[in-house]
Amino acid sequence: MIPANSIVFAIDDDASVRKGLARLFRSAGYKSEIFELASDFLKREQHAGPACVVVDVRMPGINGMDLQETLIQHGREEQLIFITGHGEIAMCAQAMKAGAVDFLSKPFRADELLQCVERALTRSDEQRRRSAEQDKARRLVDLLTPREFEVMQLVVTGMLNKQIAAELGTAEKTVKVHRGRMMEKLQVSSVAELVRLVERVGIASERHETKV
Repeated sequence: MIPANSIVFAIDDDASVRKGLARLFRSAGYKSEIFELASDFLKREQHAGPACVVVDVRMPGINGMDLQETLIQHGREEQLIFITGHGEIAMCAQAMKAGAVDFLSKPFRADELLQCVERALTRSDEQRRRSAEQDKARRLVDLLTPREFEVMQLVVTGMLNKQIAAELGTAEKTVKVHRGRMMEKLQVSSVAELVRLVERVGIASERHETKV
């Protein structure tokens, strides 16, 4: 199934390859845009939905490996599929380690490339969903007061209200109030949900020794 609002980009300096890729993607039902140079692709506004890029490794100007590095540096989320007529094991390992979906040697089978595209768009869709959830969680955490944030960090360690009150040097009923407001702002109803949210945001929980 093709993810909604998805697109396949292809970059290759060979006109016959570009024509073949455009025809293949069209026949498979994918929306696509084809470029001769990576620099032309980078001038395009970033696509707002799931996207993958089928890119030749060796091209004039910005080559495939350079493009991958550029996208990573700018925090871009397009998933890459490399194609090349000059396959090298070291290059393949480098590309895959940096997050490429696959690395195909020319000539490749049409069904093989389409399978890679399907995996790439699925990965892109999942990554975008995770990013959206993470952004939402961060916005909710930003609503907390400094004290509510402290309570949150202690709650996720498994501490009880009485222990948190001792840790913070305040009354247990005050902790209950902060805890209730914190849970309400974060839109969670259990400690398990809270832990998942904190993990999503990437906040390290802190457990301090109880003050005497």
